[in-house]
Amino acid sequence: MELRGDSIRVVHPLFQREGGGSIPTSPLQLHIGKISVDLACDLNRLWHSRLPMIDKSNIIRNRHSLCFGAEFENKWYVAAIWSSPVARLLDNKTCLELRRFAIAPDAPKNTASRMLGVMTRQIKRTFPDIEKLISYQDEAVHLGTIYKAAGRYSSHRTQATRKWNWDNPSRDRERSQAPTRKTRWEYDLETSDGRTVGGRKLLNNIDAV
Repeated sequence: MELRGDSIRVVHPLFQREGGGSIPTSPLQLHIGKISVDLACDLNRLWHSRLPMIDKSNIIRNRHSLCFGAEFENKWYVAAIWSSPVARLLDNKTCLELRRFAIAPDAPKNTASRMLGVMTRQIKRTFPDIEKLISYQDEAVHLGTIYKAAGRYSSHRTQATRKWNWDNPSRDRERSQAPTRKTRWEYDLETSDGRTVGGRKLLNNIDAV
C-alpha cells in the first residue's frame, strides 16, 4: 500500500487541538508522548535515511517495546521505536535499544537532544527495571553528535563485513542495509532500587515535556 506523507503526519487524535499550519521554531514547542507501533513504523518510512522499513512483529514480540512521537499543532515531527536489544549478547531484561529514530527535515534544531531526554525519563517510569539504554550510530552518515549531547558514551565499534543472511527470517535485518561501521552508544539509568549502573548518574540537563 502506498503511503502519503501528508496524511500520515496529521495527528489523530492523541494531541488534537485547535490550530495548525505553523512550523515550530524550538524543540520546546514539541509535545512528546507514546504512540502506536503502527504509526511509528509509518512515520519511520517517511524520514529514516538508511532503514525506512521495519517489521512491526519484530518490535511487539520483544520482552519490552515502546514507541514515541513528537507533534506540534497537529502535525508529527519525530518518531522513535524502542525494543529489547537485537544482539543476543545483551541482556533483554535490563537493556532497551533505540531501534529507529526518525526526524522530519522541518523539525527545529536540537529536536533530537530534547527527544532523547524526554524519552529517557518516560522509559524510567514505564520500565523501572531497565538499567541501560543503547543505540547505534551509522558512521557512514552520522557523527554521533546527538548522543554525545544527550550524555551517552560510546562503548563499542563494529565493522560489518558482509550483508545480513536472509536465509534466517528470525533476524530483524533490512534488505537495504549494506555493510557499514557502527558505534554503540550507551546510557546507564539509575535503577528502581536506587543503584546507579556503572557509576554513571542520569543527567537531568534536558528539558522535560
